[in-house]
Amino acid sequence: MSDAPHSGWRRRAYVVIFESDTPAGKAFDVALIAAIAVSIVAVMLESMADVRARHGAALLAVEWGLTALFTLEYGLRLWCSPAPRRYARSFFGLVDLLSILPTYLSVLLPGAQALLVIRTLRILRVFRVLKLAHYVRESEDLMRALAASRRKIAVFLFAVCTMVIVFGAAMYLIEGPENGFSSIPRGVYWAIVTLTTVGYGDIRPQTDLGQALAAAIMILGYGIIAVPTGIVTAQLTRVAHEPPARRCANCSFERHVEGARHCAGCGAPLAETR
Repeated sequence: MSDAPHSGWRRRAYVVIFESDTPAGKAFDVALIAAIAVSIVAVMLESMADVRARHGAALLAVEWGLTALFTLEYGLRLWCSPAPRRYARSFFGLVDLLSILPTYLSVLLPGAQALLVIRTLRILRVFRVLKLAHYVRESEDLMRALAASRRKIAVFLFAVCTMVIVFGAAMYLIEGPENGFSSIPRGVYWAIVTLTTVGYGDIRPQTDLGQALAAAIMILGYGIIAVPTGIVTAQLTRVAHEPPARRCANCSFERHVEGARHCAGCGAPLAETR
């Protein structure tokens, strides 16, 4: 049973604002995403001193217009939600609130430098787009593959951490402080940068032995990059060939034992598989 209000304008507003499987709901989501994009661009432009000096008034107008729009949206969500307190305490509810507060606080605390940092929370509105992932079945397969691979990835990361410590200590002994490797942590930093093929170049080995070790680490880095990709890809292939989970029509519980006839979550009869 849906949690939406049973009748009236609140139900209509709920369907448009909270549900994306209707034409009106999809149009609302598209308009909201467009407003989020404009808001993010405005925040980015406002952080540029030369742009702010020339177009500060226009950016301020856009800021207040979008703030008013998102304030109205937040109020409508509270009004039409059957559980406004639950929405207000949810992740997206907190993001909605925190993304509009800085503009109003700037009126009470003009010139406060801390508000410039707080205003960047408006960028968190982009996470509203992630709600669309709930309607993509492939996202569930990806999460299952990552969860099934977590132990292998943890072992892999432990091995990488061990290698960078060994390589960093070895480079500290080979090169020494005179070549920029002033400590073992400094050597570990260099090993991480080199093993991941980033290569900042702020410190580099000068001796023949150090350069030989660096070359070996660089070659090893290409192989290491492929390991987690292969682990997740293999698990994705396995998940793709698994039979679909039997979902309870009453409570949506999926983790049932093979051959179960009733839901382990609510006890309702399960549909027979063919």
